[in-house]
Amino acid sequence: MKMNMALLWAGIAALWVIGGGIGIGITGKGLLDALARNPQVSGKAMVYAILAMALAEATSIYAFVIAFMLMSK
Repeated sequence: MKMNMALLWAGIAALWVIGGGIGIGITGKGLLDALARNPQVSGKAMVYAILAMALAEATSIYAFVIAFMLMSK
């Protein structure tokens, strides 16, 4: 029973990785919309978008590590 719960939570943590990918896609869309409206802010907008994408990717990596830790129990 304990192993089944660990696998269930590992699956839920794996779904969290999908959420990070969706967040990166939404950030990219927002960047392209901002650049289409105002091309002069490309440098500053790119820095903020890369920072936001890095944070979304970090949460995905954490979820991936948690999923593997739960599966190894």
